[in-house]
Amino acid sequence: MATVLIDKLLSACVKQGASDIHITTGQPPVFRLHGRLRRLETKVLEPDDTVSLMKSITPERCQRELQEIGSADFGFAFGDMARFRVSVFKQRGQIAMVLRQIPNNMLTPEQLGLPEVLSKLVLRPRGLLLVTGPTGSGKSTSLASLINFINETIDHHIITIEDPIEFYHYHKKATVNQREVGVDVPSFSEAIRRALRQDPDVILVGELRDLETIEAAISAAETGHIVFGTLHTNSAQGTVNRIIDAFPGNLQDQIRTQLSTSLIGVVAQTLLPRIGGGRCAAYETLVVTPGIANLIRENKTFRINSAIQTGAKFGMQLMDDSLFDHWLNERVTVEDVLDKAHDPDGLAKRIATARRQMLDAEGVEHPGMEEG
Repeated sequence: MATVLIDKLLSACVKQGASDIHITTGQPPVFRLHGRLRRLETKVLEPDDTVSLMKSITPERCQRELQEIGSADFGFAFGDMARFRVSVFKQRGQIAMVLRQIPNNMLTPEQLGLPEVLSKLVLRPRGLLLVTGPTGSGKSTSLASLINFINETIDHHIITIEDPIEFYHYHKKATVNQREVGVDVPSFSEAIRRALRQDPDVILVGELRDLETIEAAISAAETGHIVFGTLHTNSAQGTVNRIIDAFPGNLQDQIRTQLSTSLIGVVAQTLLPRIGGGRCAAYETLVVTPGIANLIRENKTFRINSAIQTGAKFGMQLMDDSLFDHWLNERVTVEDVLDKAHDPDGLAKRIATARRQMLDAEGVEHPGMEEG
């Protein structure tokens, strides 16, 4: 029986533009294409196949980690075609893997459709900018694009702290140092504390996953650095609450004050299947104006959404407005838009009204036209 060669899988993945490869026993390899899972028409993988596929790409230290704690994550380059972020793990005593493709060519913020205001925010001298959204919503891609934008625009020192390193950045106008948690440094919080002695202008923190890391990121932003971080929250308002709630009650007032002065913006994003193939991103954007800083400080975060709604002139937008816009421009289906909406009922009503207005407008242009 022919072994499925990892190289063949990886090049097929790059060629077809799959975002992930799933490898597990009892079925052939599976690709995720435009958000849908598709089994390959090859042999079903036996336990030995998944072990040899794992061994062909997993570094020794990760194989040890897999034995000791049952899973490991790492990144590796597939020639100059692409990089992959890999998670190997045990399930039912067998080996399984998921490989996420990280494209080599970085898209510009415009190509990704990122809110324009972000390119202004990232050139500020200091502050915390958060990119949030569920797993697989394109956060890493957005951050890489913004880091690359800074790299091409200004002579900064950029330090990224990642687990594992995803996009490789080369020195352009800026100097870029990338530190991998578990390889170059033991933890995110330790890396941020060290980074402050490394004369950085920009610090990218892959994930704000615990209290220590959040604290370190906020104080780095306060002391005159631009700090990027990610969280798995779905909305801007939810992100602010999540950070405050991470702290014990007696510290929350102090954190509200710190956050109100250090936070400069939050972008929450989600990916939708595009009509005709591919995917597009919808964004919710919060820009921290003095008014919004007050809401954070005074514990009135429940009013953030209405502040975003009235903040269009500052570049702000609610997720459902971004989704409505995608629907209006016929990029995505109604079903997909409502599936991702924060207020599906409200958005459905708005779409129904827009449809009626379109029909009315058509009716005016064609007298005697019967509505079907």
